Amino acid sequence: MKIISLRFCLYFCLLVGNQFLPGHVLAVGNYQEPAEFIQKVFYGDAPKVSKIWIRKDLKVKIHEIMGHDLGVLRLKYWEKEGRTAWILEEIGKVRPITAGIVVYENKIESINVLTFRESRGWEVRYPFFTDQFNEATITEDNQLDRHIDGISGATLSVKAMTKMARLALLLNHEVEVSGK
Repeated sequence: MKIISLRFCLYFCLLVGNQFLPGHVLAVGNYQEPAEFIQKVFYGDAPKVSKIWIRKDLKVKIHEIMGHDLGVLRLKYWEKEGRTAWILEEIGKVRPITAGIVVYENKIESINVLTFRESRGWEVRYPFFTDQFNEATITEDNQLDRHIDGISGATLSVKAMTKMARLALLLNHEVEVSGK
């Protein structure tokens, strides 16, 4: 009888146990390492890292998009044959979300959540959400050229992803203008 009870308890814990775990245990995840992301973007032939310096005029534009300063003097990016890859972070509710964003021909080619640290909003990592950014560009006032649908319960994560998309497009434009 004890064996049946033990098996039942194990089965019960596996079947419904995750409902008793705190939400952040289920949501937090390191989905892709930055180096792996870069290798995938450039088909295993990653270029050397480049840097864009945050000049005064660029700092103002970044602040307009993000709502705060980045607190850095330069940002890293990777560029090859007109494709740039950016690894950016933004706070969702209280913790940073790390995203990898690829820009080609001034349009977002892809956006991926690399690391998610929040207790809610993890749905932003799935293609039903990220695919909305494909082919997005920015307008003259640094807004996306399209509406991004939100996710119930993930408003702050959606805003963070949208800000990072806008920032990647702005930075890509700055790299192109500077002729690097």
